[in-house]
Amino acid sequence: MTDAFPDLSALSAGLLALPPSLGPVRLVAVDGHAGSGKTTFAGRLAAALGGAPVVHLDDLATHQEPFGWVGRLREQVLAPLSRGEPARHGVYDWTAREFRGVREVPPAPVVLLEGVGAGRRAVRPALAALLWMELDAAAARARGELRDGPELAEFWAGWAAAERAHFAADPSRPYASPRVDGITGRIVGDTLSEPVELVLTCGVVRT
Repeated sequence: MTDAFPDLSALSAGLLALPPSLGPVRLVAVDGHAGSGKTTFAGRLAAALGGAPVVHLDDLATHQEPFGWVGRLREQVLAPLSRGEPARHGVYDWTAREFRGVREVPPAPVVLLEGVGAGRRAVRPALAALLWMELDAAAARARGELRDGPELAEFWAGWAAAERAHFAADPSRPYASPRVDGITGRIVGDTLSEPVELVLTCGVVRT
């Protein structure tokens, strides 16, 4: 991504203007294929929001359950935030293959939920907005493999199959607006006011 993000101030203002979706919190998902730039964009958006906390789904997923994190998310993150309380969730260590440590998430005005499947059916009712990183699966995987090196090629092959199956059964992209260019980080395809209303409608009605 480039260093210029002219859309982020307007996007941030639009997100803060939304009604809370989870207790006092506006939960905003950043979804897309692995390698599409979600983590980088979420970090920049968090900074534009004045230091909004970010929940990374990589901390809740595991080798055995790459998409089996919904229960942990609900119990450890969504439930306490909905009560206006700080959330505390376990952090999975991908090297040790076990949960190690705990991360606290305050009930800030906006909390970002970043990761593949962040906009899935089970989560959408809790979302104020759903953003999608617009980069196709092949290009995203190529970027991820280049970043991670050949030692993780086998992991990427298995992950790609799991991701493909997940999005085939439970797609996020049709419900996302606005969408974000995975190369430049710029908002693409929509204005910054109408898309949020679309997400709220889709997230509650079309689950």
